Amino acid sequence: MFSKRIDLAGAAGFVALMAVLPLVFGGNYLIGVLTVSVIYGIWAVTWDFMSGLTGRENFGHSLFIGVGAYTAGFLNTTFGFNGWWSIPASMVLAAVAAVLIGLPTLRLKGPYFALAMLSGAVIMQRLMLIFWEQTGGEEGINGLEPLIRSQLGFYYFALATLVGITALLLWIARSHWGMILRAIRGDEATCQAAGINVTFYKIASLVISAAFAGAGGAMYAHYQLQVSPQLFAVVTSITIITMVYVGGMASIYGPVGGAILLVLLTELLREFGEWRLMIYSVTLILILFFLPNGLVAPVWRRVRAAVGGQQS
Repeated sequence: MFSKRIDLAGAAGFVALMAVLPLVFGGNYLIGVLTVSVIYGIWAVTWDFMSGLTGRENFGHSLFIGVGAYTAGFLNTTFGFNGWWSIPASMVLAAVAAVLIGLPTLRLKGPYFALAMLSGAVIMQRLMLIFWEQTGGEEGINGLEPLIRSQLGFYYFALATLVGITALLLWIARSHWGMILRAIRGDEATCQAAGINVTFYKIASLVISAAFAGAGGAMYAHYQLQVSPQLFAVVTSITIITMVYVGGMASIYGPVGGAILLVLLTELLREFGEWRLMIYSVTLILILFFLPNGLVAPVWRRVRAAVGGQQS
């Protein structure tokens, strides 16, 4: 019970810090960086919910992000729908995409699911280029309307969305459902022998992951006011996976910290010019090599243990 209070206090402190940062330092540039980091946090936590808990790594998470973003682009620019309809519509279409690709691929063993998801994202990226007359090709779709015209207001909306999604996924992860997903990661064959419908749980978790990733894609599209095929790129998925590993896989809250940390690190290193990429890469290698369980989640567990020990 006391550990839950510590977690709530830590979560409240994190949200308060993120809310105060743009007010203290100000400037549209910082608000923009924080907004992008929060959206990446949404993508990271949704990837971790499915792949972190079940152990079935998804190398094509950008597929759902791109579907959500292009749904927002088409609805707003081609069909003239209000931008706020983009978020629920993007969630529905991303969930449909998850069912269509998950049904045949989640039955695959070994690395084949990851490769199948990767192929799906690559195929969608190529289709956006092939049907350039409808999709805008490399230039993508431009001219989207902002959901909230105030940059600070959009940031707070994105932050609230991140907090809501993280809280929901964390609640599911700590419920009976989450226990089953972790059991599947541990020994899928034993779960099947125990009568658990493993395929259903894997597809359902993929659908939930995809739906919220699609919502994040729609938010990103309305923030950038444009959509491009680059959202489907492999590098997008790899970046998200890296954020999850830095934050702490299967912790749900860890990837949020990992995403924000890496986005801010990227911006802080800009002053190093051409050395920026090398410093960033070396930093990642050191973190992943010396901290295989991640950085954010393990550090928080130690803080919680220390506070709990002092209390007792």
